Amino acid sequence: METWTGWTALSVYLAGGVVGFGLRSWLHYRATGDHGYRYTPPTLGTLPWWSQALSVAGLMLGALAPVLAALGVVSPAGELDIMPVFGVGLAVTVVGFAGVFAAQQAMGRSWRIGVDKGERTALVTSGVFGLMRNPIYTALLTAQTGMVGMVPSWLQLLALLSLFMGVELQVRTVEEPYLARMHGTAYLKYTAAVGRFVPGIGRAAIAGPARADEERGMR
Repeated sequence: METWTGWTALSVYLAGGVVGFGLRSWLHYRATGDHGYRYTPPTLGTLPWWSQALSVAGLMLGALAPVLAALGVVSPAGELDIMPVFGVGLAVTVVGFAGVFAAQQAMGRSWRIGVDKGERTALVTSGVFGLMRNPIYTALLTAQTGMVGMVPSWLQLLALLSLFMGVELQVRTVEEPYLARMHGTAYLKYTAAVGRFVPGIGRAAIAGPARADEERGMR
């Protein structure tokens, strides 16, 4: 395919980043006076550190892959480097980035990028968050999957895998422990009812205080 496909993929990717990181932060600041970014440096080599390192690597590789493909440095897979696959990838990418923004908006004042362990925000469980607990990440991974269709190279696939592993670690080792500590029983019941990344999959067993509360209510 022509080199324009790589530059088109890069343009769509950067536009999605501007909307998801820039526009959303600006809208949040206008509404709350807070940009929404939180960053706590993790200890080097820990799982939270790896979650950040892999996520950043995945996002950066997602931008680098189409550039190298457009310049002819990385050759796309011949069987997949066809217009129908590119078109489907473009559609999936756009839907994914639109989903990121929509899910961010659904969080309202509770939206954050990163975690401040001393901060407590309202637990959002309605709308799309009633279907899955992490719709922003699901939509972001969907967009990155679409990029594989637009730029079907080993580097773009590596970007997707790196982002996926980073998101998994972020959710399991940083965000879920934080939310369980902040919201206690309410969050444990939420995790038991709603899937982690897709509806119905990744629900947790009710444990600890949540299970005790349910048992008392059944007596």
